Amino acid sequence: MVNGLRGRAFKIDKYLSGGRPPSIYPDYSSTVVPPNIAPLNFMVQEKGNDYFVRIYSAKGEPIEICSRSPKIVIPPGSWHDLLGKNKAGVVNLDIFVKTKDASWVKFNTITSKIAAEDIDGYLVYRRMHPTHTQTKGRIAICQRNLGNFDESIIFDNRGFSIQCINCHTFCQNRPDKMLMGIRGNKRQAKTLLIEGRTASKLDAKFGYTTWHPSGKLAVYSVNNLPMFFHTARNEVRDTFDLDSDLAVFDVNSKTVKMPPGISKKDLLENWPCWSADGRYLYFCVAPKIPVEHFPPSGYEKVKYDLVRISYDIEQDKWGETETVLSSKDTGLSIAMPRVSPDGRWLLFCMCEYGYFPTWQQSSDLYIMDLKTAQESGRYEYRRLDISSDQSESWHCWSSNSRWIVFSSKKEQGVFTRCLLSYVDENGKAYKPLILPQKDPEYYDYCLEAFNTPEFVTGPIPVSKDKLIPLVISPDEISLKVPITTSTTKTDKNQQMGQDQQRE
Repeated sequence: MVNGLRGRAFKIDKYLSGGRPPSIYPDYSSTVVPPNIAPLNFMVQEKGNDYFVRIYSAKGEPIEICSRSPKIVIPPGSWHDLLGKNKAGVVNLDIFVKTKDASWVKFNTITSKIAAEDIDGYLVYRRMHPTHTQTKGRIAICQRNLGNFDESIIFDNRGFSIQCINCHTFCQNRPDKMLMGIRGNKRQAKTLLIEGRTASKLDAKFGYTTWHPSGKLAVYSVNNLPMFFHTARNEVRDTFDLDSDLAVFDVNSKTVKMPPGISKKDLLENWPCWSADGRYLYFCVAPKIPVEHFPPSGYEKVKYDLVRISYDIEQDKWGETETVLSSKDTGLSIAMPRVSPDGRWLLFCMCEYGYFPTWQQSSDLYIMDLKTAQESGRYEYRRLDISSDQSESWHCWSSNSRWIVFSSKKEQGVFTRCLLSYVDENGKAYKPLILPQKDPEYYDYCLEAFNTPEFVTGPIPVSKDKLIPLVISPDEISLKVPITTSTTKTDKNQQMGQDQQRE
């Protein structure tokens, strides 16, 4: 028993019934909990002078917490022991509140499932203040141990002239195979490549990137994405894809190619994503429209289709593009496709228009069963019930294909937060839980956005102390990226405005 009230064991013999579940924040009730997650500390949002919480399951010793504060902090050792002994079971919370008249009230038991499958051990995300103009501010790529509350900075822009850090991506949830983009104050864009304990700097800025499962190549977008503003709406920021193509980076030869099948002059190609077996590249496309001024007339009518193209890595041969899902059929624009590591599910966003769902309140999460599509020849999809009336985006799968993480603005409509959700074998996503923090009031005073979350199976092996000298050093690998109309005038490898589009 953890005793915050008295220096002796505490027991409640008489109590009144609350007749309803208690209100707690964060709301961890009726969800699915990873068996290896950090303690889900919470606030009891019921008025009282004293609080007593009992956490228990079928096996193991219950956790009992007495407190004069509504802030409930769960002991990590007892928590992990209880969840570890009850995988695939349930965890229960009984909450008692002592009222002003000295009566105890017991609320209805809160019950959540404990998953049989672990969540990946680490989560990598970007932390930054929401920006409405391109101003200087703290930006950091962080890694969080999901089994506890340890957070460390992989790289940030403090102490030297780095304006932006973004587009971090991993090969099959591996922490030792990573790409990360940086941009300096002279608009010089570079990309850091981490392979094992070795890091190198490439003289090109990779946009939205996807690793081939072999780790031998990566496909990334080359974009021209200026930002503009609306005068009146909930989210005033917006952006338009003036031009974009896809490029292929060969890791061994350190060369870049732009195959005709994925970089057509009359199309906007964006959001690449490899299938789990590496045989197909999924991406989003839309027709280019005339641009006489900015923003162009009819920008709100541009909608992206979801397509795929076959690829043979042994022969380095591309096939023909086929449409997976058309915006004409959905009435919405498609973005951010991500295939589960087991190859079964395709998770994506749809919003009213354009390529960037994070700044659109209409953006929701959708799922497609690729196994069923292969058998029937029909690509059927459905909206996930976990979507809210605010923007959901920046989703990622765990290595065992049982967990997703995504950025959501459902909490306040302003700051993106990382939400975790269990996905069962039928593709049902369960009520998400917010990334737990040691202080359950943390999100009330945190003024930073958490975005671009990526699951990894362990800590990144290259430290910040090793990356900083690499960034400052003039040594870099020249990729000789082909110049296209997607390339801006300020720097042939720089994507305008893309650094801001992560919230």
